[in-house]
This record gives sequence, structure tokens and C-alpha cells, in this order.
Amino acid sequence: MSTKPQPNHDREAKLVELHEHLVASVETLVTGDEWKRALEFAARFCTRSFNNTLLIWWQHEAAYRQGRVPNPMPTYVAGFKQWQALGRRVIAGQRGYMIFAPLTARFATSAPMDANSWRRLDRNERPRAGEIVRPRMVGVRPAYVWDFSQTDGRPLPELPRPSLLHGEAPPGLWDGLAAIVRDESFSLSMVTDVSELRGANGVTDFRARAVIVRDDMDASARVKTLAHELAHIRMHGPESDASSHRGIGEVEAESVALMIGAAHGMDTSDYTIPYVSSWANSVQGKTPTEVIQETGERVRRTAAAILDQLPTTQGAGGDPPGLDRREHIQRMSATAVTASSERQPEQLEARSL
Repeated sequence: MSTKPQPNHDREAKLVELHEHLVASVETLVTGDEWKRALEFAARFCTRSFNNTLLIWWQHEAAYRQGRVPNPMPTYVAGFKQWQALGRRVIAGQRGYMIFAPLTARFATSAPMDANSWRRLDRNERPRAGEIVRPRMVGVRPAYVWDFSQTDGRPLPELPRPSLLHGEAPPGLWDGLAAIVRDESFSLSMVTDVSELRGANGVTDFRARAVIVRDDMDASARVKTLAHELAHIRMHGPESDASSHRGIGEVEAESVALMIGAAHGMDTSDYTIPYVSSWANSVQGKTPTEVIQETGERVRRTAAAILDQLPTTQGAGGDPPGLDRREHIQRMSATAVTASSERQPEQLEARSL
């Protein structure tokens, strides 16, 4: 008799439900205002993937409308056991927000430079002598997280929050961004004559490896412009796809700048984000939904990488203060976790995509 495991139909149904929720939330991002709202939200949860951020946003809004949570925006989200480790517990009756979590498997090889030499190990299989073993993602499964407002218990430590006056820039942000620009081997200069930039606030010249920013703007505008130009450096070199879709490149760069500003408490109400629908429909071979999801994840990854390099006071990225995400990821990578139903939240702990 065959012992091959049967498909988990409950899990597959949940994945289909997640996909439908994700498509519905992405399809709302058809105007600049909605795109801006999504990015401002994602900036507060930059440790999560763009897809999972949208899922959390969508489900929390629904919970707020139904009166199940007190605030329209989530504060910190974490898994069931993560909240327990912080001395808090999920309040009875509170439903978690379903997100995608990775399924990983172990792969072994004696020739790691040969991409075709890796083989997947069975659950209890040991590697051969001389082989190295690495985990790889092989799929996704549903997992659950809960907002801080859905828990009670030990208070969380207060994190410092930047407080800005209108027109000011967060302390150290200009210097931090400038250092990263120079680390990319680009020079940075300021100009007072707007005509030198043909009306633009900033310019990135890949041939000359130079960034130029207007000097006659408020400090916050200069910082935002520098973040925009750094995003071009990281994402839009001469060989990038954005070079043939300038609209996408400009939306991506401005979106990264918005996320970096929002992570530092900057008021982004005056930022100009082009309408998403105008460029999302212009990419051949992909639906607008696919373009938005891919663009959102590229923006999030770029902004998160820049934020990691900055020595500035920022938000917590959506993780509760005191949570060691790296330790949690290492523990979950080393432990096989079986997803179950929402009625068994202790089995649903996982790092998110």
C-alpha cells in the first residue's frame, strides 16, 4: 500500500483564499492616493513581504469595521508563540490574520558551485560524507499573526519616535543617505540654479556616476530627493528593465523615498505618486496586478536594505519591541512546523515571506 502523503486540502483551500484576498487588495491600488497609503503602511511593516503587508492591512481594516479591534491601523504584529515569548497572550476569540509563510526543505551537495548538483533530502535523511546542507524554500503555507491590540499581558518597551517640525529632516538622515551614495561610487553635489537640472529636483547620471540635488529646497525635500536618487542607483542602472519603462522607474524611486521618509516619521502628505494604473497597464505580457505586486516587493526590498544601512532612529518595522526575529527565524528553519487550523494557533508559528 502506498505511503505517499495525501495533499492537505484544508491548507490548499486556505492558500486559495489568501490569493483571492491578495488580488482583491492589490486591485484597489489604482490611484496615487491608494498606492501612497499602501506604501506608508508597508513602511511600518518593512520586515514583512509586500504581499503579506497587504494581507495584514486588508484583514485589519475588516476587523476594525466589524468592531473586533479598537484602532484602524495595526501597531505590531507577531505569531502566537512570539507574543507568548514577550509575556503576552492572544485574547480568547481574536482571529489571527492569515499570511503566507514559507515551506522549506533541506538540500545537500558536495559541489555547491554547481547549481544542478543539489539534491533534496528526505525528512530523516542524513547528508553523505563531505556534503554541505542548506535550506531552500519549496512552497508556501498559511500561517497567522495577531496585532498588539488582540493581545494582553506584559507591557512592551517604548521605542524612541522621531518628532519633526514642518520642513525639517530627520537627524542624521541626509548624512546617512549621502554616505551610501558615496559607497556606491557616486559623487554627490548640490546646485542652486534649477535650470542646471532642467526643472528636476535631483538627477542621477550613471555615466558620470554623479548625483546632483537642488539646494534651494526645505531640508525634508532635499532628503526625500536624495532618497529618490539613491533608489535609482540601487534599482535602475542602464541594464535594468526600468530603463525601457521610465514611468515604472519614477514610481519605484519615489515609492522608496516615501517608505524611507515614513519610517523616520516624515510627513509624506505632499509627496507626488503617479497613478499606478497608467503604468501598470503599459507592461506587455503581465497583468496590472502582477506588475503592482512585483513593483511593491522590489520597492520594499530596496527600502528595507537602505534602512538597514542607516544609523538613524526609525520605527520598529512592525515587529514588537524585544522580539529577536533572527533568533526566531533560525529556530523555525531548524524545526519542522506543521500548519494546522486557526483553532490551534500554537502550531501556526512561522516567519513570513
